[in-house]
Amino acid sequence: MLAHLHIENIAVIEKADIEFINGFNVLTGETGAGKSIIIDSINAIIGERTSRELIRTGCDRAVVSAVFVDLNSAAVEKLNELGFAPDDEGNLLVQRIINSDGKSVARINGMPATVTVLRELGRTLINIHGQHDSQSLLDPSTHYKYLDLISENGSVLHNYREAFEGFKKVRKAFQQTEMDESEKARLLDLLNFQISELEAANIRLGEYEELKSKRDFLQNYEKVAMLISRVGQYLSGDEDTQGAVSLVKLAGDDMAEIAEILGEAKGLAERLATLGYELEEAAEDLRVLADNIEYNPQELERIENRLDLLGRLMLKYGGSEQEMLAFLEDCKRKRDDIVFNEQRRQQLEKELEQAKLKLISCGNALTESRKDAAAEFSKAVCAALEFLDMSGVKFKAEIKKAPYSATGADEIEFLISTNPGEPPKSLAKIASGGELSRIMLAIKSVLAGKDDVDTLIFDEIDTGISGHAAGQVGIKLKNLSKDKQVICVTHLAQIAAMADCHLLIEKSVNQGRTFTTVRRIEGEEQIKEISRIISGGEITESIRNTAREMIESNR
Repeated sequence: MLAHLHIENIAVIEKADIEFINGFNVLTGETGAGKSIIIDSINAIIGERTSRELIRTGCDRAVVSAVFVDLNSAAVEKLNELGFAPDDEGNLLVQRIINSDGKSVARINGMPATVTVLRELGRTLINIHGQHDSQSLLDPSTHYKYLDLISENGSVLHNYREAFEGFKKVRKAFQQTEMDESEKARLLDLLNFQISELEAANIRLGEYEELKSKRDFLQNYEKVAMLISRVGQYLSGDEDTQGAVSLVKLAGDDMAEIAEILGEAKGLAERLATLGYELEEAAEDLRVLADNIEYNPQELERIENRLDLLGRLMLKYGGSEQEMLAFLEDCKRKRDDIVFNEQRRQQLEKELEQAKLKLISCGNALTESRKDAAAEFSKAVCAALEFLDMSGVKFKAEIKKAPYSATGADEIEFLISTNPGEPPKSLAKIASGGELSRIMLAIKSVLAGKDDVDTLIFDEIDTGISGHAAGQVGIKLKNLSKDKQVICVTHLAQIAAMADCHLLIEKSVNQGRTFTTVRRIEGEEQIKEISRIISGGEITESIRNTAREMIESNR
């Protein structure tokens, strides 16, 4: 349950620390005092959207922290799934910091968390019901969720969704095998031409660069031959001059004689001897190179033609041999797919039929679970509405066949008749604002024991109701608080008087700034606040006595 809420620099709240109890918590205050700020702050904790407009004027950031205690198994399991855990005492601290740039930072027990994580975790901690939720009842596309919750058909729903996704996957694969015959023939002709052209080219990895190197050599043959001859002369000499090999050998011989006389010259003599051997080897390698090169005009023409072919193929099929070979394999695969497409199509047709049968079976099971739940649900909601001063009302969860979708093959809509003798009709056509609030409360009360959320928050559930109906709403909320923690923002004395914990939201102005405070009230202070709600103006002794009686009668 939500035990503590800390708010700092949110709108007109400079700082507030609110303690909640495990029971019926009520928040009251004059219009504009800041009741909605409390709800906005709790929404921030459970990962809802925030904005810089929430930050108090003149402040750089806003902070909301919440402490949850006595976590249920679903919340602990979700924490573990998300990579977090309760603290040593089994509690949970969630914090949201909103910065002036509109961005926010979230932490769970001091560890960084994303807003998405907060939102997932929040679904196991708090269920907030506001006016928007009542309006969502007018949208039949949401009604299946209520029946699934009451029926506790999680495994049936899981099986159906698996079957639906499997059916979609096979159907998509089957549809991809469908091809127009003329298009198939055209594509086969193209693929066969491309395969033939690439296979005829006999492409080899690295060939293009190798041929370019050979072409460059042949195009520069005369220059290369002249340079080789010159280098050979430098190394080996000619009839008139000695080359480097002879000169270094002579120098080495002389240095060897010097080393016999001068010991420190021995190293230099060895180096010259080594250099002589290396020059002899270089001269020999150069003679081999000269013997192996030859100029062949036909070879140059062949290389030019081959490079031209490879270049044209690269423009069509890829910028390298590797890309062209990959293109060739892809063409073969596509051709095989077309050739064997009919065989695969027949196989997929069988798989599609099997997937369809499974979908129908799972869909029927889901429908039956909802039909079973619909009768129980409708009866329970009618009883709750009767208690909420909507006597004679008829409520029905109608189920019709619908096309298969991710949520089932059912069209589910809640119908209601508020007048005797009238057949049930769509909520959108019948229910008023006050009736809609009570219908939602009735549904919430029926579903209360079916989910794992420990804290229910009702933001102005009393919209459009008064008198005896208001008292019945209060009793229903009070009864809900026996199994769940209930936090309720209300404008009605009948509801506020039933509070186990009454929190007063007050607004004041100090030195031109507005401040909102939240504090728990009891005794005379609670009587005074209930009296204010009753009178809306001057508080007489008679009104005070009425307020006192309302509080005492609900203890």
